[in-house]
Amino acid sequence: MAFAWLESNAWRAGQDAYGVQVAQAMNCPECQRVITQLELIDPSGERRRQIVWPRTTNRPPCPPEVPDPFRSDYTQSALVLQDSPKASAALSRRCLQHILRDIAKVKATTLEKEINEVIARNTLPTAIAADLDAVRHIGNFAAHPTKSQNTGELIDVEPGEAEWNLEVVEALLDIYFVQPERLKAKKAALNAKLKEAGKPEIP
Repeated sequence: MAFAWLESNAWRAGQDAYGVQVAQAMNCPECQRVITQLELIDPSGERRRQIVWPRTTNRPPCPPEVPDPFRSDYTQSALVLQDSPKASAALSRRCLQHILRDIAKVKATTLEKEINEVIARNTLPTAIAADLDAVRHIGNFAAHPTKSQNTGELIDVEPGEAEWNLEVVEALLDIYFVQPERLKAKKAALNAKLKEAGKPEIP
C-alpha cells in the first residue's frame, strides 16, 4: 500500500557517515494504525525507505488454510528473517519438524532422519523432495548434529539457509494444507450443482 507521507510528520532522527536518517509517521487510512517509516538519505542523495512499524516482511503471507502452530511459526520466522537469520532458521526448522511429525506422520527422531524418511516414501512431488533434501545438505546436519536434534536452538546458519528453509516450508504448507482445502471446496461446489441437477454426488 502506498502512503502519502507528510513532511509535517517527519523528523530528523540522526546523521552519521552513512547519511541522514529521517523518521516519518502517519495513520493508515484503512486500519488507522500508526505506520512509522525510516528513510536514509546517503551522501550521494540516494534515498532508501523501510517501514519499521508495524513489522512487515517481504515473504508472502501465510495462506488462511494453514492453522496454528504452523501459521505462527512460519509468520514469526518470516518476520525476523532480516533481523536474525539464526532465529528465523530455528523457527522454520521447528515448523518443518512439526509438519513432518504431525502431518506427514514420520516416525524418525531427528530432523535429518525425518527428512530422509519422508523423501524415501516418494509421495512428494520430485521438485519439492529435491528442495527438502537441499535443506538437509545446506543445514550441514552432519557437522552440526544439534540442528537435527533441537530445532529450536539458535545456531549459526550458512548463507541463504534461513531463507531456503522458509521456501521449503511454504511448499509443504501448500501441499499439506492449501491444496487439500481448495480441492475440498471445489468438490463441495460441484456436488452442490450435481444435487441441484438431480444427479448423484461425487463421494
